[in-house]
Amino acid sequence: MRIDIITVLPELFGGFLTESILGRAQQKGLVEIHVHNLRDYTKDKHRRVDDYPFGGGSGMIMQIQPIADCIAALQQQLKEERGEVYDEIIFTTPDGEQFTQPMANELSSLKNIIILCGHYKGIDQRVRDKLITREVSIGDFVLSGGELVAAMMTDAIVRVIPGAIGDSQAALDDCFQDGILAPPIYTRPASYPGFGDVPEILLCGDPKKIREWELQQAMERTRLLRPDLLK
Repeated sequence: MRIDIITVLPELFGGFLTESILGRAQQKGLVEIHVHNLRDYTKDKHRRVDDYPFGGGSGMIMQIQPIADCIAALQQQLKEERGEVYDEIIFTTPDGEQFTQPMANELSSLKNIIILCGHYKGIDQRVRDKLITREVSIGDFVLSGGELVAAMMTDAIVRVIPGAIGDSQAALDDCFQDGILAPPIYTRPASYPGFGDVPEILLCGDPKKIREWELQQAMERTRLLRPDLLK
């Protein structure tokens, strides 16, 4: 899989993309992650990529030219090198579709995606109409830019690629994989002064009974903490 991230602040990604699961997945050849500085594609001598909005109002808007040229360059490169196209061109925006675990699972099965990080007040609507295939949000709030969103999406997508995690079952047992929250979890020691004991059911050695208990606990936690998921 290949993920291309377009941003005005590439330095924000730092070591995030090269450490832990993301780093190991790249070393194994499971994914390629490339970060592109949008300013490298602007024709403005001052490397500006934004301008004032028509009709007045506050804030600045990302222009068409650098975005269109950057995406066109990436598309051409991918076509020449691999004879492939991008499956999705994603724009991170507060008014986009809610990013979920099922979406992460879906995107992990694709070969090539672009993530365009929103910034300033947003991007010219014509870019959204012409180039963007999917608009994604991580919640009903506004960040200074889409870099954090792109980093979170990349992590969620890559970790479910087969082989990215040593124990592949671990990713399948995460919260939201089956539409509900995960059950409470415990580790050794079974008893710790002042903290109590591990539930006896987890020490019984009967996988069927343990799974039943975990499902019951997961449903109860979901009912209390995220009843919206049960709808």
